[in-house]
Amino acid sequence: MMAGSEMERALPVEENFLEDWPQRPWVLAGLGLLAGLAVNLILEADGESAFGSAAAAFCFFAFIAATFVLRPSRFKESAIFVGGLGLVMGGIAFFAADWSDTRAGTEFAFAAGVFFSLLAIPLFQADCHRKRWQTDYAETHFHVWTDAVSAGGAFAFVGLSWLVLWLLQALFSIVGIEFIEALIDTVGFPGAFMGAAFGGAMGVLRNQLGVLGTLQRVVMLVFALLAVPFAFALVIFLFVLLTSGGSALWEATDSATPVLLTCAVFAFIFANAIIRDDDEARSSNVVMQAAALVLAFCILPLAIFAAISTGIRIDQYGLSPERIWALIAVVITTAYGIAYWAGLIRGRLAAWGDYLRRANLYLAAVTCVLALILSLPILDFGAISTRDQLARLQSGAVSAEEFDFTALRWDFGMAGREALNELAEGEGDIADLAQAALQQDSRPYYRTESEGALLAADDLRVISDDPQFRAIALRKIRSEPWRCDMTCAAVDLGEESTGIRRFALIEGRNYDILRASTENLGGDDPALEAVAAETARPELPPEVSADSVIEVRQVTRDHLFVDGVPFQMPLTQAEELPGSAEEGTQ
Repeated sequence: MMAGSEMERALPVEENFLEDWPQRPWVLAGLGLLAGLAVNLILEADGESAFGSAAAAFCFFAFIAATFVLRPSRFKESAIFVGGLGLVMGGIAFFAADWSDTRAGTEFAFAAGVFFSLLAIPLFQADCHRKRWQTDYAETHFHVWTDAVSAGGAFAFVGLSWLVLWLLQALFSIVGIEFIEALIDTVGFPGAFMGAAFGGAMGVLRNQLGVLGTLQRVVMLVFALLAVPFAFALVIFLFVLLTSGGSALWEATDSATPVLLTCAVFAFIFANAIIRDDDEARSSNVVMQAAALVLAFCILPLAIFAAISTGIRIDQYGLSPERIWALIAVVITTAYGIAYWAGLIRGRLAAWGDYLRRANLYLAAVTCVLALILSLPILDFGAISTRDQLARLQSGAVSAEEFDFTALRWDFGMAGREALNELAEGEGDIADLAQAALQQDSRPYYRTESEGALLAADDLRVISDDPQFRAIALRKIRSEPWRCDMTCAAVDLGEESTGIRRFALIEGRNYDILRASTENLGGDDPALEAVAAETARPELPPEVSADSVIEVRQVTRDHLFVDGVPFQMPLTQAEELPGSAEEGTQ
């Protein structure tokens, strides 16, 4: 990396991104104040609507882009980019908010838009829109790191500014002056204050890019030091995983993919911290160069193992919007891994750094475009996932008891709910379970995918002489589907005069007394509204006083027995008291 003065000599004056603009801090502070105030007021007044979200996103992202790219020598061009980026992110925010109930994974689409912005800013700064594939890698690399350093410094300044403001508020409150506290509580002030502080800090820092270039090299040196133990750890991990036959991927599919992809990202960052932007700037330390080779080599194996982990999960449970996004991340990581292997093979030990740098630039541009496409409402991952899940159910690859009807209700958007309505119009267990899922008022998080989303009829033991009692108990439990995560049994306790059936539900070492309606068993509403549950809890022992009457009595009470052992809480007492039967069998 060239020092600031060397950069200035290497670039034409009209294209010099290191130009000093004395008014920059004031301009950016003013823009920040206006943008922060606007975002604050919009979110307070209309933050839940699609138009409010779009307006707030436009102000926020246009301002953030302005802090990085706005400069007087190309004011018109940079202003067009700032406005364009704000409009794009505003549109993405509009669709994410407006389609949140009909499309699945809109939060991922918005995140893809943010990722597009993070890539688009340094590419614009390096004139990629003009030079295209002739864009200078050193310039792009310089912008990526100085943008990160300056943004980090500006956020730190915002935090410090708030700390000073609160300190002053505490100081003045000692003498009874509360105007700072009143100012902080004023609508719009927090946004305006943070925007002005961030913009002013960015203005100062962006005028010192030559100094930031030096600081950037310090940061990269720290990353390079971390790269050595990280590379060593990756080698050990891959060796253990390969010698074990990859069994860990089968046993830890819940977390394996994100962990592997995160490690691949860190391998990419650490490797590039060592190879820098040219061979002259690259570390001459043999250990660090070896670490860079190892890290560049490990990206592809990590991506492959992440793909295997994701494939295992898809094979077990089918597609979902989250898994499709994970698959996209795996594909992008694999592309980087393949490009790095190709660079290592073609460059061998001499010029492999050049091939990796070229791959970085090309893949960054392609990923930027891909992120923009994925952020737009073009593909409906909920509909794709719904078709896959229905195909699995209809083919018998998954049984009705194991099928995740709750996911169709809450996680697959309108396509999932439409499919659930069609299933509910059928007959049998599938229709019953689909209808029960449709009547859920909120997304339950009580079961894992392997356990299925709802209780199946065969999973409930019933102790009753009434043939209709199973339907009554099952309907009640399905209306409260967090119950029966383990083996459970329903014990009929009889019917009240009001037509309410009372029963004890035993789960493990605990039991609750539940009440359920006996009406409309064959109707269209098998779940009904949950009737308030009576639960059992031991009474607190009385406090003994000097006047207490203490005696011995014989009391006959009914108990629930499991395998001949009674619950400590008597059944008659459990019916009378609120709470839960906590002691269980002894």
